[in-house]
Amino acid sequence: MTGKLYLVPAPISQADIAWVLPAAVQQCVAEISHFIVEHPKTARQFLKQLSCTCPLQELNIQILNEHTQAKDFLALLDPLLAGHDVGLLSEAGCPAVADPGAGLVRLAHRNNIPVVPLVGPSSILLALMASGLNGQRFAFHGYLPIEGAARASKIVELERISIHLKQTQIFIETPYRNQKLLEQLVKVCNDNTDLCVATDLTFSREMIATKSIKEWRCALPDVNKIPAIFLLQG
Repeated sequence: MTGKLYLVPAPISQADIAWVLPAAVQQCVAEISHFIVEHPKTARQFLKQLSCTCPLQELNIQILNEHTQAKDFLALLDPLLAGHDVGLLSEAGCPAVADPGAGLVRLAHRNNIPVVPLVGPSSILLALMASGLNGQRFAFHGYLPIEGAARASKIVELERISIHLKQTQIFIETPYRNQKLLEQLVKVCNDNTDLCVATDLTFSREMIATKSIKEWRCALPDVNKIPAIFLLQG
């Protein structure tokens, strides 16, 4: 009998945990003593809020981040194969969505380990919900190219796809490059293309606005070094 792999969302902001995680989810996670996390320090800060059954210093914590090799994934399953439930904990938001962990989840399926996704915040879906753009057909592209010309070409391609498929295009950027991305979006996109900019989701200073490119050109917000989601629909 194997354990279950619980996919544990973490708050995006420092908001009251009750605001973003249902009580039943908090209770479920509090009873787990084995975790796979990106950063043990921030994971423990999150788990401390849940009044875990197992003392924090006795939790079994393994690390899975962008440096973890695929060959090391199998060892991460050892507690599960030994019958322990394990929580795969995101640094912020949902595990395996714009976040490490998809490979581990796939490996769990291949080893007949039950995978249980828990309810919690996803900045991608929160932004889509609030954008007013097409929520029936959408695509998430992660990060766009860093180099200016390649990024401009990708933006034009996404706009063309959006028009052709009537599909919302969703993407993100490293916060310190957000302003350059926004400036390039309003430079290369068509006047009547809609763009939603959603920043600091679930924070008290949250901002979500959808305008045409022509309207954005009149007044660009300062999104430098601020976590943001961008949604485009031609």
